[in-house]
Amino acid sequence: MNQARLSGTKLLAFLLVLSFPNISLAWHDETHLAIAKAAGYQKWYNAAGADMAKLKAGDKENRNHYANNPPDTVVTPKMVLDQVNRYNDPTDENGHLYGAIVASLRDYRSAKASGKYAEYHLAYCAHYVGDLSMPLHNTLYDSFNQQHHPEMDGIVEDEVLNHLERIKIYPIQIKSEDDLVREIERIANLSMKLGYQLEAENRMLSKEEAYVQLGHSASLLKAVLDYTLR
Repeated sequence: MNQARLSGTKLLAFLLVLSFPNISLAWHDETHLAIAKAAGYQKWYNAAGADMAKLKAGDKENRNHYANNPPDTVVTPKMVLDQVNRYNDPTDENGHLYGAIVASLRDYRSAKASGKYAEYHLAYCAHYVGDLSMPLHNTLYDSFNQQHHPEMDGIVEDEVLNHLERIKIYPIQIKSEDDLVREIERIANLSMKLGYQLEAENRMLSKEEAYVQLGHSASLLKAVLDYTLR
């Protein structure tokens, strides 16, 4: 792809963001799939489905993908749990990504316990865990966020499925929902801190930083799978 065409593509993506300000973007599809594959999710190919759902479900799904945190925010376990009841709430403009992870996993466990086909709930959870490490999904949707979001979403999209080894898995142990909430809190604060650092320095996320972030999501997803599927 030549430079002129690349610049045109970036401009088009930016204009689309401005045209649809209520639609939250996310890591692109192959990046979400790579997180799921690196985590060992057997149905990794479902991990992008939650973004497709936004086309028809609109804000009922869209609000599950982000949390608009002001710069002085400290994510706490209480904050995570307070968001759970707002899962799928289209009126919650601030978003409830953290609660969506917990709620979708609860839905999976409940459906499975009742003998229903539960897999899609787990696929939604896998997607939200992926969104958790995207820095701009944890910060205010201000002018910096709008300007850099499309490019940041795709920073490793063209290579990530061929470089799963760059997504480093580290040990996380989840034995209860409380453990899950604490890990969500930890990664949310790391991601938010990076997002506002990028804004303060007025720069893009580097590929090296992106792979570190993807490692946070993949490590948490692996722990969620171990906890849920054991």
